[in-house]
Amino acid sequence: MKRIILLLVVLTSTLGFSQDISEETTSEITTYYLIRHAEKDRTNPSNKNPELTRKGYFRAEGWAKVFGKVDLDAIYSTNYNRTLMTAFHTSNQKEIEITIYDPADMYSEEFQKNTRGKKVLIVGHSNTTPAFVNKIIGEEKYQDMPDNDNSSLYVVTLMGETANVQILTIN
Repeated sequence: MKRIILLLVVLTSTLGFSQDISEETTSEITTYYLIRHAEKDRTNPSNKNPELTRKGYFRAEGWAKVFGKVDLDAIYSTNYNRTLMTAFHTSNQKEIEITIYDPADMYSEEFQKNTRGKKVLIVGHSNTTPAFVNKIIGEEKYQDMPDNDNSSLYVVTLMGETANVQILTIN
């Protein structure tokens, strides 16, 4: 419980420095929360679109609790069972429809326009999540996530040309 409270404090105060900024400028603050899908079912190695395991299902519920106090404006997911299932509980709780994004065209001009000044959850994969962060910040800084990492949360805050990235682990 202490970890969840600490996480909520971090998530809601990642832009504490914005208190001294005019309201006109604060509307340009964009926050992206990027996570990898929860644990997927690996029982059939030939299944390219598996669902979540029981543990993954509970992790997806946990993500909904993590984002419970965050005023999300949008939720994006790739079009795979595991990512959609991971986003489902948060989407349901927030009453926000999941928008499908193409990982081959992430952080497009249209995406940037549609998310500017908003708080957005993005659910992806071990390779697309750090790649998406790299696209947002405009540099190749983050590598693919280890295959067993389903608990990392990348928080990317944009204010004008300035990008801030925090990586949290939520167990």
